[in-house]
Amino acid sequence: MGSCCSIQVECNQKIIDGGTRVILNGSSKYVSMYIQKGSKGINQDAMTVWENFNGDEDTIFCGVFDGHGPRGHKFAQSIRDNLPSTLSTTIKMSQQNVSNETDANATNKSTSNDSWEEHFSSSFNQMDEHLAKNVDTDGLCGGCVAITLIKQGDQLIIGNLGDSRAVLCTKEDNNQLIPIQLSVDMVPDVPSESNRVIKCGGRVFAAEQDPDVKRIWMPEGDCPGLAMSRAFGDFCLKDYGLSSVPDLSYRKLTEQDEFIVLASDGIWNVLSNEDVINEVASAPKRSLAAKLLVKRAVKAWKNKYPFYYVDDCSAICLFLNDDQVNV
Repeated sequence: MGSCCSIQVECNQKIIDGGTRVILNGSSKYVSMYIQKGSKGINQDAMTVWENFNGDEDTIFCGVFDGHGPRGHKFAQSIRDNLPSTLSTTIKMSQQNVSNETDANATNKSTSNDSWEEHFSSSFNQMDEHLAKNVDTDGLCGGCVAITLIKQGDQLIIGNLGDSRAVLCTKEDNNQLIPIQLSVDMVPDVPSESNRVIKCGGRVFAAEQDPDVKRIWMPEGDCPGLAMSRAFGDFCLKDYGLSSVPDLSYRKLTEQDEFIVLASDGIWNVLSNEDVINEVASAPKRSLAAKLLVKRAVKAWKNKYPFYYVDDCSAICLFLNDDQVNV
């Protein structure tokens, strides 16, 4: 697993090879990030932004990672530190192969959808194998979901694994803000996801104490009851339909697009897509947008579920224009 190499970031921002800036929290010109531990115990969310990703000034990588199980925080941290570099290495190797095959393509950096599928699938598979070998999994159960995004010029590539989410805010001609969901929640409620699990021998049903949430179970017994159909880790279910292959989606940006929000399900479980974009749009400063969004979600948890633990909440707001100044 040579392509997985931890960068061991010790601070909120760090410059690494090729001038790439890695951000773990806080803000930059186009990014606002914030994370808050819930009331269940250790924080199991992690996130990162890589500006000038892959050495390209017009490319940025964003990722939010939500762990679960006894070692969920270890999974999330390892993915945060290793997945971007693994993906970068995979892309560079592919570009080098193309350059070697024909001089005509040597300066062509465009990437087809099929190529992105290969890059993401290969990188996510390498990451899953890395976790199996290098993270104390506390047995076989426990893992992490991920919502990732690459912005390359005006092109978006979204790789989703689980129930975190990416939402775009766009402005209509009458200046009304509209949310556009860029990812599909990969959960057992999705028929194609449920069918895959059942065909592989897993079981899908809701627990008696939580009848509104379908979960994935081993062929026998009462574990693990996983509420998502794709995830890193959770190796006890990998032979029974749980997938580590990300669901990819694409979009070309327009001048009307304002910003993108990537967030863990701690946000989406209590706030609608409309709530989220309106909260971010109303922030007095870009640098405060993610923090204000997380604080609103925490308040919503306490109001909506007063007898439940508040979930970990994390959000990345990626702004797409220069209309505001980040101070």
